[in-house]
Amino acid sequence: ASAACQRCAIKWESRSRVLFIRRKHCSRAQLVGWVSYFTQPGKERALTYITPRAHDLGGGFTVRRVLPSVQRQAIGPFVFFDHFGPVTAQPGDNHDVRPHPHIGLATVTYLFEGAMMHRDSTGVVQRIEPGAINWMTAGRGIVHSERTPNDLRAVERHSHGFQLWSALPAEHEEDAPSFVHTPASEIPVVQLPGVTVRVLVGSAFGASSPVKTLSPTLYLALELEAGAAVTLPAAAVERGIYSVDAAVSVAGTPLPSGQMQVLTEGEEPVVRADTPTRLMVLGGAPLGHRFMVWNFVSSRKERIVQAQADWEAQRFPMVPGETEFIPLPARRP
Repeated sequence: ASAACQRCAIKWESRSRVLFIRRKHCSRAQLVGWVSYFTQPGKERALTYITPRAHDLGGGFTVRRVLPSVQRQAIGPFVFFDHFGPVTAQPGDNHDVRPHPHIGLATVTYLFEGAMMHRDSTGVVQRIEPGAINWMTAGRGIVHSERTPNDLRAVERHSHGFQLWSALPAEHEEDAPSFVHTPASEIPVVQLPGVTVRVLVGSAFGASSPVKTLSPTLYLALELEAGAAVTLPAAAVERGIYSVDAAVSVAGTPLPSGQMQVLTEGEEPVVRADTPTRLMVLGGAPLGHRFMVWNFVSSRKERIVQAQADWEAQRFPMVPGETEFIPLPARRP
């Protein structure tokens, strides 16, 4: 393959196929990801890699945002993927997320370390801890806050985990909001040689999660010992694999830590780890394009505009006991 970098495009060629990645004021070093073509006997196999971009949530709390990206808006129903931590907070550090709204999506929170206190406008108060899946369906509108539990504010504390957003099928975008907490003890665990698989959402490796979804969805957490290998089943139409701690090989191709590889439909690659690492696998059936503005997701652009106006006018339901809120960001002209 050959490559040529220009001001606003990088071109990868493989035989007669050409792909352009366009990005404003780009250079080869600034691209947030790349697409490579590998030739196999009798066919070409296209691999898409996504490198996260740093995003400051405020108060010095920075996350690595994988989705949405230049390469992909979504993988399956997932339109948003944030990896935060590992980070150490000192007594007095404030990483609270004040009340803010959502529509048209479900938030999915999973922790390796730490704890947060969830409160929302349906009246739910839930402490979120490692290993649990917390699925909040925003539907026609929900407001929630995520704060440090009071018992941890005065001590050094660690935080590491993921927040994903799953788009909702168009016919369910106006469903009533809800929150479902599935404790770690109810998440199926599959033990393979040198590999532990937690089936967080969906079905894989002969196990099914109790978490209910509105469209086919897959979310797995894997732990690999040094020297371990695992074959990833074709458990969803679209899948992405994210390496957390160390580089792995996927079907013989290196995947650095902190990057996402989008797998080909039907592919069942062997993943090998030379050093211990954790992997996140996500995907499902695609739902089509979604409009995304701030915390709002919808298949209809006019619904986003309505949600912005509703939040600005404080017409969303409030979180019981909360008096603060995050204002609507300035709208783009």
